[in-house]
Amino acid sequence: MSRNCWGAYWCRTLFSVLLLFFLSASPLAGETTISTTVPAQANGECVILLHGMARSHRSMQEMQEGLSAAGYYTVNLGYPSTDLTIEKIAATILPLGIERCKSYNPTAIHFVSHSLGGIIIRQALKTNRPQKLGRVVMLSPPNRGSSATDSLKGSWFYDWLNGPAGQQLTTDSNSLPNRLGPADFPLGIITGDRHAFFDFWLSNIIPGPDDGKVAVEQAKLPGMTDFLVVHEAHSFIMNAPDVIAQTCFFLKHGHFSPSPKTNAPETN
Repeated sequence: MSRNCWGAYWCRTLFSVLLLFFLSASPLAGETTISTTVPAQANGECVILLHGMARSHRSMQEMQEGLSAAGYYTVNLGYPSTDLTIEKIAATILPLGIERCKSYNPTAIHFVSHSLGGIIIRQALKTNRPQKLGRVVMLSPPNRGSSATDSLKGSWFYDWLNGPAGQQLTTDSNSLPNRLGPADFPLGIITGDRHAFFDFWLSNIIPGPDDGKVAVEQAKLPGMTDFLVVHEAHSFIMNAPDVIAQTCFFLKHGHFSPSPKTNAPETN
């Protein structure tokens, strides 16, 4: 690689990561917080929400409001996504959300996650599955890792920004997402096929259609119940009204509402 090319590569890398930091990170990203809602007309079921990398529970607030309006008790769990490994978060912090859900004596405990949150759920359900486990909806999860992580891992700024969990999301066969195995619970996955303006470079290095962080194919997981692609970007998919509506529909019916955007699940 020539010196000029090398300089351009690191300039693009730093530019992308800096934009990710300023547009996605939150001052609450390193805290453990629990935000709950009790619906006016409860259906007796509870939903635990998990945000993505370098975000906070506030990024899931619109989704939480939609779920509460649909009758669900909600537990919006903020966790230090950039401070701990996925295993540590799943073992020590996710149980706090489960216990809070149990305080409502629900008939079912569901999960809704964004990005990294989906991998934390997969890890947690291996060792601490709630007895009343209901359904799971993952938004833009790197279930097969992310090519963006492959490209950025090892740069000091990415390592500093995303911490140990960020290093675990590569696409190689030994990465944590690829060692967790297929879904053995009712799972609906929604992912996007467009990227935000600050993800233009990352989108160019991700194979096939992507949402700026995760390829559509990398979001899929063997054993999933249903799969849906929407025209949304990774960082904002959880706020899209149709995504909120489809999430509520899956939790109630076990599949997404039929539409031209619905894709049949694949397991290959």
